Amino acid sequence: MTWIVFDYGGVLSLPQPESDAEAMARAVDADPEAFKQGYWEHRLDFDRASLSPSAYWSAVVDRPVTQAEVARLVAMDVASWAYPNVGTVALLGELIEAGRDVALLSNAPVCIGDGLDELPWIAAIGHRFYSGRMGLVKPDREIYDEVARALGADPSEMVFIDDRKENIEGAERVGMTGVHFTDAAALRGTLSGAL
Repeated sequence: MTWIVFDYGGVLSLPQPESDAEAMARAVDADPEAFKQGYWEHRLDFDRASLSPSAYWSAVVDRPVTQAEVARLVAMDVASWAYPNVGTVALLGELIEAGRDVALLSNAPVCIGDGLDELPWIAAIGHRFYSGRMGLVKPDREIYDEVARALGADPSEMVFIDDRKENIEGAERVGMTGVHFTDAAALRGTLSGAL
């Protein structure tokens, strides 16, 4: 086991709080339910960089948005994903301290990746891969192949941790060892040999 690759949302961070999503909707006078539906309906295209921030948020709220609204929504979106999963972040820190090779692979648009890079527990990870910067998304095969190439590793030497089963299955299809994340304690048990 050479590389331990972490997903971000729902693994290193807590899931986006409902209250934060509602606050974003209120910030642009949108119906919270319609906003939430639009947020996820168009998200993979945003993650893949097929949509610009302006095009994405316009699609979410179903009207043209101003640059000021885009800036506010991006900042609120980054903040909504910036709640650390303390147990997983502690485990990540121990792996880094033990000299293990760790990386991050997240479906995240460029502007979100830029914001996440500012977080201290993410900045500690030397190799960070965001779908928006790659023009690829999980669970498509190409994104895992590209990460393996960039790290100079054979997929069989990589463990990929994600909270979404379809993303784990995508990693396993290229030969990585997939770990379905449920909580930090279970992950610690799975990775105990790496510490």
